[in-house]
Amino acid sequence: MSEPARAAVGYGIDIGGTKIELVACDAALEVLHRRRIATPQGDYDGFLAALETLVAEADAELAEAGRVRSGAAVGIALPGVRDRRSGLQLSANVPALTGRKVAADLQARLRRPLRFGNDLQCFALSEAHGGAADGYPSMFGAILGTGAGGGYCLHGRLVSGFNGIAGEWGHWSVPAHLLQRHNLPLLDCACGLRGCLERYVSGSGLVALYRHFGAQAADAGAVFADADAGDARAREARAVHLDLLGHGLAALVLALDPHVIVLGGGLSQHAPLYDALPAAVAAHLFKGVQVPPIVPPRFGDAGGARGAALLALS
Repeated sequence: MSEPARAAVGYGIDIGGTKIELVACDAALEVLHRRRIATPQGDYDGFLAALETLVAEADAELAEAGRVRSGAAVGIALPGVRDRRSGLQLSANVPALTGRKVAADLQARLRRPLRFGNDLQCFALSEAHGGAADGYPSMFGAILGTGAGGGYCLHGRLVSGFNGIAGEWGHWSVPAHLLQRHNLPLLDCACGLRGCLERYVSGSGLVALYRHFGAQAADAGAVFADADAGDARAREARAVHLDLLGHGLAALVLALDPHVIVLGGGLSQHAPLYDALPAAVAAHLFKGVQVPPIVPPRFGDAGGARGAALLALS
């Protein structure tokens, strides 16, 4: 008698600057296995070995439970950008990956179907399936953390684009009139461009604005706390940040017209932002254009691995 068929299982791996997380999900996205380890930032061989070990451990645990035999497909959320011609990775958050053929090397190590996306796109994909954007015809997941980026889903499917970088709104430019309005400097970006939105609207961008106005803070949460305590410079930094972020999201509305925007990253945890943003976005739109709902994520920092598992199951 033949062995009964096992339900589909996909692994999702989210690679961040400080941690790597693997989740194994069934077709209903129930998490069957989860493991999180520190990222070997400066050790490429150690990085490859770590992923190989994570996958082997998941294989062993799920095989023992009768859920998989071997060779489950793996979705991998890689930070940064992969050159589709050379296969070389560029990653500011995990420097050991830069200049390496990460996808090819992982394929050689893992020897199973692999699906690749970036961490920001996988966040968006997760929120489009059972998350805050579930049921909407289109959505944009806008990450506001150390940097700013995101992903766009249409009818639940990730739109990655010709270069695989659709959703990199953090590298749109802040217009000159806004820099002039707030007397701001033109800042260089690690991507090689100047005046990128992420230098101003990310969590680290808010800290940079506070510094520009003559104060210091360890992180964006401290700037918000100082503003709530009545600090004039923190309030000015917060107001300028809100105006620039409103412009950035308004540009997304004009370019993609998503039915909902889901915020991610550290700033997504600041609840008052959701009350203030609709008016800040509307201020940069022409008459008759409505601001879509702007909502917090359902899965938070767990969304990247879950979205990568969705890639594996697709």
